[in-house]
Amino acid sequence: MIRHLAAAAALALLLPPALAAAQEPAAATPAARTPLEARADEVLALFNGNAQPSALFTKGFLAAVPEAQLKAVAASLTAQFGPAEAVALLEPRQGTRAALHIRFARGIAKGGIAIDPAEDNRISELVFTSADSLAVAGDTPQAISQELAALPGSVNAWFAPVGGAPVIAIGADTPLALGSTFKLYVLAALAEDVKAGRRKWTDVVPLTEKSYPSGQMQTWPKGSPVTLHTLASLMISISDNTATDQLITVLGRKRILKLMRDSGHSNPAANDPFLTTRELFILKTMDPMFLDRWRQRAPDAIAAAEVLITVDNPTLDEINAAFAQGPKAIDIEWFATPADLARLFAHMRKTADPKVFEIMAINPSATPAIKDKWSYIGFKGGSEPGVINLTWLLTDKAGRDWVLTMGWNNPKAVVEEGKFEGLAQRILLLPR
Repeated sequence: MIRHLAAAAALALLLPPALAAAQEPAAATPAARTPLEARADEVLALFNGNAQPSALFTKGFLAAVPEAQLKAVAASLTAQFGPAEAVALLEPRQGTRAALHIRFARGIAKGGIAIDPAEDNRISELVFTSADSLAVAGDTPQAISQELAALPGSVNAWFAPVGGAPVIAIGADTPLALGSTFKLYVLAALAEDVKAGRRKWTDVVPLTEKSYPSGQMQTWPKGSPVTLHTLASLMISISDNTATDQLITVLGRKRILKLMRDSGHSNPAANDPFLTTRELFILKTMDPMFLDRWRQRAPDAIAAAEVLITVDNPTLDEINAAFAQGPKAIDIEWFATPADLARLFAHMRKTADPKVFEIMAINPSATPAIKDKWSYIGFKGGSEPGVINLTWLLTDKAGRDWVLTMGWNNPKAVVEEGKFEGLAQRILLLPR
C-alpha cells in the first residue's frame, strides 16, 4: 500500500500555554525543538483529526493536494491502523528535510517530510511510501471476529487451513457479491484447460474485447496479439477488465460455469448468465424498472440486455456517474460464499497447471511483516461501491495451505476499504 500525504497540527498547540507549562518540572529547562521536530509532531494531530491542514502546509502543497483529500487519506489510515501514537523516526532532526516514520496503534507509515523556511516552516512535502501492519500484542481471532461482525451491512469471513478447522468463521455459507474476486473462477478454468492440454499459456489470441478500467488493455489497439499468460497475469495482478473479458470470450461462459460446478460452488445459477465486466458496467447504467426485470431473469429483459450490451457504448464518464451516488444494484454481481472459495482453491491444487499459482503471487497484497510469516501468498480482491472482497491462498512454513477470504456488502453506504484491509492484515499476522 502506498499513501501520499501532507500533515498536521502541533500536539503542543492543543494545550493552553499555562497548562503546558504546568506539566514541566519547575527546575527543568526544555530543549528547544527544531522546526522539523515541531512539524513532525504536528503530523500526529492531523492523522488523529485534531488539526486543520490550512494551518500546516504551504500554499503550493495545498494547491496540489486539497484539504479534503488530506483529511480523507488521514481518516483511511487511522481506520486501518488505529490512532497515530508517535514519531518513530525523524532523521536528521535539523535542517529542512528528513525521513519520517509514524507509528500507529497497529501499523507504521514510512516516508519523508520537508518544510519551507520562507513560509514559516510550513510543510512543503509529506510523502509516505509504505504503510504496514504490525502484530498487535494480545490480538485474538475472537476480537477480530467481533469487529468484523459489528460492521454495517453483511459480512462473511473464513480463515482456516485447507480441509481443516477454521480459526475464524463468519457466514461461511453466506453468499456475497465478490467484485473482481470472481476472476479467480476465470483463472481456474484457464489453468485447468492448460493442465489438460487443451490450451497453452503461450497461445496467442487477437484482442477483440474492450471494457472499462481498472486495467490498461482498454487502450491497446484492437487486434493486438496477446498470450493467454499475459491476459491472465494482467487480469489477476492489476485486475484488468479488458483482459478478463477477453479470457471469458476465449473460454466461453459455459466453460466457466462448469468450473464453478466442478469446484463445488454452492449455487452456480446465481452467476448465470455469467457476466463480463463490460456487461456489468452497462447493466448498472440502466433504469430501475429494467433492472427489476433483469433480477427476475425475465426473458424479455435478458434479450433486451443482450441487444443493449451489443450496441450501447456508454462513455467512462457515464459509467462513473452510475456509481457517483454510492452503491448501485449490488445484487447484480458475481457471487460466492467463503466455503465456495475455499473449495475452489482445493480444486485448483488438484486440477490447475502449477504456473497459475505464480500468476496469483504477482501481486500478493501483503506487507513485509506478513510475507515473513508465509512461504507463499497468492491474492485476488475486488470492490465496487458497497462491495469489497479480499481472498488469499497462503502456504505456511510447514507447507500447509491456508485460505483467508473476507467479504463485506452494504447496499446503503460505501464500505470502508482501509478498515477492512486492516482487519485482514491483523488476521494474517495472528500467531498460529
